[in-house]
Amino acid sequence: MTDISTRKEHAAFWSVVASALLTMGKLVAGLLTGSLALISEAGHSLLDTGATILTYFAVKASDRPADNEHHFGHAKIEAVAALAETVLLFLLSIAVLYEAISRLLEQEHHIVHANLLAFTVLIISISTDFIRWRSLHKVAQETKSYALEADALHFASDMIGSGLVLIGLIAVYFGFESGDAIASLGVAGFISIAGYHLGKKTIDTLVDTAPKGLAEIIRKVILDVTGVISIDYIRLRPSGAQVIGEIGIYVARTLAFEQVVRVKDEVGTALRHACPDVQATITANPLALNDESVLERVLLVAARRRIPIHHVTVQEIDGHTSVSLDLEVDGTLSLNVAHEIASALEKAIADEIGTAIEVETHIEPMEVHQLSATNAADSWTQTITIALSQYAAREGIIKDIHNVRVRESNGRLLINYHCRTEGDLSINDTHKAVDAMEHSLRADYPHITRLVGHAEPIRHS
Repeated sequence: MTDISTRKEHAAFWSVVASALLTMGKLVAGLLTGSLALISEAGHSLLDTGATILTYFAVKASDRPADNEHHFGHAKIEAVAALAETVLLFLLSIAVLYEAISRLLEQEHHIVHANLLAFTVLIISISTDFIRWRSLHKVAQETKSYALEADALHFASDMIGSGLVLIGLIAVYFGFESGDAIASLGVAGFISIAGYHLGKKTIDTLVDTAPKGLAEIIRKVILDVTGVISIDYIRLRPSGAQVIGEIGIYVARTLAFEQVVRVKDEVGTALRHACPDVQATITANPLALNDESVLERVLLVAARRRIPIHHVTVQEIDGHTSVSLDLEVDGTLSLNVAHEIASALEKAIADEIGTAIEVETHIEPMEVHQLSATNAADSWTQTITIALSQYAAREGIIKDIHNVRVRESNGRLLINYHCRTEGDLSINDTHKAVDAMEHSLRADYPHITRLVGHAEPIRHS
């Protein structure tokens, strides 16, 4: 059992004990003195005793974990118990109100003995109610227990009701015989007001009324997270000590899956820091941005269909758009199958961007990315390193050929190497220089099947 559950159960148990003792004291004193107000308070306390017993079992039941029939747990049992206590409060207030009015309208006054016993019971009752109210209210606030909050309200109503009874008996003691019945009216009125406030809060919980202002706080927290474009919906409802719900956010549809996961994780972290009592499921929905380029949209269509493309060219010609691209397919496929794949991709691009677009695809065999290879002889590594260095020196742009690796696969060479050039050189110029060097190498060594050069900026000390 958790510490919160233990505290709630202990608080509910001692409420039962205190309420039962107060009921007995008020009933005995009321019968001996003939005070309607005191007997009414005894009835109020008797209902409170039943309510606190109900609270005790509701608190125990509400802390049970979720099961196959209650996927969100049993926290609302507390709200149901609080609703039952609300009904009891209203029934009691009606009964007290009826009896008080009857006594005020009767010609013969009921004899009320305002003696030491009555005053002693009331003073003890007020003191006990105050102690229990303060204790229960504190635990209810800390654990956010609706049942304990209802229990605290009962003890608060007892305390004020007992105070009204005490005032009425003091009036009787000084000769105002109707003081007891008038005090009963005050007790009935206070019980009704307490029942209204408790009932409103309980019904709000049962009909899933979202805590006031919480959605706006959450909205501000989420919109501060980088990557969130806007919020689709926020749905919240109280569930015991927590607020649970669903939150939908919009992210750019061009984001990679890993980036979407990161955005969701950051939203969850921000939400836990700002609102630790909120547990919400976060859903990320894709959104097309107004500033998406044609290239981004074409790449997105191909990525969704898991079709590799490259060399995408976008042209604007006399007010319409033309897109050309290279489409890679398995080289063993027939032209019929490959053409169907290309046609489907062209249609998908046209559907995305607009039917007025012109789409042309160049079909080529997909390069094999997984080969069985072995390290070539050291002599090959030395030969390729010297050759690359010579080509680089001749062009004068590429420097420092290093980390050369030469492998063999089925009599063909696969080469990886690193080189350096000035860091402020553009990618276009860097690629052109590397490409020229590699063309020269391929011309001299035609059995090179793969050549990958990694350019790095020169490190100036």
